[in-house]
Amino acid sequence: MVDSVSEHAARLEQRVEQLIRVCEQLRDENRVLLRTQESLNAERAALLEKNETARARIEAMITRLKALEQDG
Repeated sequence: MVDSVSEHAARLEQRVEQLIRVCEQLRDENRVLLRTQESLNAERAALLEKNETARARIEAMITRLKALEQDG
């Protein structure tokens, strides 16, 4: 009976150690994913800003072309 209890305790200890390793691995993966998300968000913001700049420049060119068309 004592062997059975100690075997059960040993299996339980191994399982707890496995769970701790899995938690550590998931925490590391989560950190990587959060850094990746931050990077992608920054890249998206930069692209949106470039897109807005390009749109404004194109609108300005169209306005100038219309003005030239009316003058000519």
